[in-house]
Amino acid sequence: MAKQLIECVPNFSEGRRPEVIEAIVAPFRERKGCALLDYRADADHNRMVVSLAGEPAPVQEALIQAATVAVSRIDLNRHEGGHPRIGAVDVIPFVPLRNITMEACVDLAHEFGRRYHLETGVPVYFYEEAALMPERRRLEVIRKGQYEGLKKDIQKPERHPDVGEPELHPTAGATAIGARKFLIAFNVNLGTDDIGIAREIAKKVRASSGGLGHVKSIGLALKKRGLVQVSINIVDYEKNALYRVLELIRMEAKRWGVPVVETEIYGMVPAAALLESTAYYMQTADFDASQVIELRLLEMLGDEK
Repeated sequence: MAKQLIECVPNFSEGRRPEVIEAIVAPFRERKGCALLDYRADADHNRMVVSLAGEPAPVQEALIQAATVAVSRIDLNRHEGGHPRIGAVDVIPFVPLRNITMEACVDLAHEFGRRYHLETGVPVYFYEEAALMPERRRLEVIRKGQYEGLKKDIQKPERHPDVGEPELHPTAGATAIGARKFLIAFNVNLGTDDIGIAREIAKKVRASSGGLGHVKSIGLALKKRGLVQVSINIVDYEKNALYRVLELIRMEAKRWGVPVVETEIYGMVPAAALLESTAYYMQTADFDASQVIELRLLEMLGDEK
């Protein structure tokens, strides 16, 4: 049987304490069959995003170990940061990479969610393709009010978790677990400290406010740098490209007399997404990914197996 490969991108509500960050990441380094591709911690967001790839079983084992560390070391009652969150382990999405279907990743999310609650005591909400209720497909619906709001509302029937009793873990909150397509975390930093401008631009960009389809965005302050950020998730890069999102932000920022200082890609990104924007800005006609020698060599190596 061909080896199944998934990506997993767990997000942890810790971006400031190096010793805690390293303790969380350690199981991903040590578990055979689980490859730590990337991890990035942001102090303003007070959040860490980890990118993993591997076979489902070792990835799950490493996740349980890392989650146990996070649950024991992160107290949401004392946590502050720019990024919305409901838990110490905020989200755990499973993404099909190779020889595995989205349906199988949905089953994996459900099975893992039940085990995760059993071993950590943290209630679980299922989102995106794994959602058990249509309204919970959108992560922002689950995160409404963040940890503080959910603590008050979790006993309402419409906000009961999918796994566990209707009460948050006393320090680690809740976790959203799901299955989804590859997501690109893309940030655009603006040359102003006016958070209102970032929020107005984010409103123009995101799908839920009438902006670009398959795009989520919020405005955040980068206080240490004196900048603001339009923080974006592109949930289907094949339907809305990076360059299209960036150019709309440039247009809106220009209205406010604000420059785009830089952009950030947070975590991993498909080559196809970068190449599409490269071709756009270079005005390259009929460009194809097979023209990139490294990608062609990888394809040839795969054909030899």
